Amino acid sequence: MSTTPDPSAVASAHSFNKILNQYKTATKARSAADMEESTKKLRRLILVDGIPSAVDPSLRPRIWKVLLRVREISAPAFLEYVGRGPCEVREKIRNDTFRTLATDKGFKERVSEDMLVRLLDAFVWRNHDRHENVQLGFSYVQGMNVLAAPFLYTMPSELEAFYSFAKFIEESCPLYVQPTLEGVHRGLKLLDRCLKVVDADLYAHLRSKNLSAEIYAFPSVLTLCACTPPLDQVLQLWDFLLAFGVHLNVLCVIAQLLLMRDEVMNSSSPMRLLRTFPPLEALPVIGIAVTLVRDLPTDLYEELVKHPYAVHD
Repeated sequence: MSTTPDPSAVASAHSFNKILNQYKTATKARSAADMEESTKKLRRLILVDGIPSAVDPSLRPRIWKVLLRVREISAPAFLEYVGRGPCEVREKIRNDTFRTLATDKGFKERVSEDMLVRLLDAFVWRNHDRHENVQLGFSYVQGMNVLAAPFLYTMPSELEAFYSFAKFIEESCPLYVQPTLEGVHRGLKLLDRCLKVVDADLYAHLRSKNLSAEIYAFPSVLTLCACTPPLDQVLQLWDFLLAFGVHLNVLCVIAQLLLMRDEVMNSSSPMRLLRTFPPLEALPVIGIAVTLVRDLPTDLYEELVKHPYAVHD
């Protein structure tokens, strides 16, 4: 079997590295507008080429940190959180961590349960101390273990995984991890509304079986599709979500429904099919999600954009 890298993947890796080097050499001379232009180029490359991780495994972690604007990483602070030992909800964390991506051998080989527990404990301690955001506090909630998993798998160190995860939770989807899971429930309601617009027949068929998104799509919305293997496809999908916004996960779930549309429409009990989605295929899902954006009314799309983080509608 040939091990020669695909020339187009090599060229793509070079393009990514060229853009990433602009961030590394960022000085006061480079304006915010310049940096925004670099980020636009990065997003476009992610959409058009995808991140060629096989050619350069360092690309994904570096790109994720840029997209999340992870600039400050403090080893002493992280070690101080870890040094405090179990947080007040350690038992709740342990109840979930052992089953995180349990069927993925590659994940289990790279990420131990102890790593997950340490990161989640430290996150709870970090937010125990933070007072600047009085509107939204954070502790451990259901699903957070699965949201932490891709960061621990992707980042070269627990330290980088911790700060990337914290930034992601606190800024990209804070409403998804409130005790009421408010953002998740909003996302599920929006999924129904978006599906009704983009495929009224499929929506009507599911409703005729008393199936709302709350019933069949809860795990996919809660975990941003990280509950659907394989992990390499989840990571590709997350490249897209981190580049363009967590809100697009709702459309990615609809895309998965559309990929299995015929079976669902022909089934007298579609929940049997929807209980376990087929293996994730990132590229077709992303392709469909991007086209769905154009089909949505502007006001509905604006609601979708804001639902993971906007406290007031």
